[in-house]
Amino acid sequence: MNSLQGKVAIITGASSGIGRATAVLFAREGAAVVINARRAEALDRVATDIRANGGTVQAVAGDVRQADTHRRLVDTALEAFGRFDIAINNAGTVGRIGPLATLDPAEWQSVVDGNLTCAFLAARAQIPAMQASGGGALVFVSSFVGTSVGLPGMAAYGAAKAGLMGLVKGITADYGAEGIRANALLPGGTDTAMAGDQTQKDWAASLHALKRIAQPEEIAAAALFLAGPMGSFVAGSALYADGGNAAVK
Repeated sequence: MNSLQGKVAIITGASSGIGRATAVLFAREGAAVVINARRAEALDRVATDIRANGGTVQAVAGDVRQADTHRRLVDTALEAFGRFDIAINNAGTVGRIGPLATLDPAEWQSVVDGNLTCAFLAARAQIPAMQASGGGALVFVSSFVGTSVGLPGMAAYGAAKAGLMGLVKGITADYGAEGIRANALLPGGTDTAMAGDQTQKDWAASLHALKRIAQPEEIAAAALFLAGPMGSFVAGSALYADGGNAAVK
């Protein structure tokens, strides 16, 4: 407990699923958290729950595909808490599922913007504030899709999520010497709204060596490792939290 005492973290996609679980865990570990999602009402409910359990939180609604959203998140962290140490860039979108040749360019671009371009916009806003704080940890939530496997109808999503690995390596090359650690977290199937109905969840479970999907709190724990002091020498890496999915392909 309190492994993040005195730290300030931004967490996107925090209104539900992995983002919500991460915000709750980080607040419990002592971090002041700035949480983001597009749905203001759902985000406010998360903030209320965190405060009810003694945590410190600021909620900033906005679309991560917009550069202004990331500027507002960083500004809120600095104005409310005086520093900025950790970013969990978790928000993403699956887009329309279908064979690649059936997607029109706008659908492709929407998926790329909602998973990869938004990560660039986040890093662009976050890195200067981390430099001013003497370093920090950036975690980009990728996926096993596109990195260890391809799934039917998910080529755009897989390509965008795989692109996060190039971003992580580039940030490490540019800023690692300044104490800024960038890593990717690659969850397997996780019990969130994105996972679909029970039939889809059961199918996803069959892909994993553990023969189940994760709970969001399990992925949040992996994010805590990457962002916290136990991951202090981990940089430019990919952490599979995928129930052995990649190992059995």
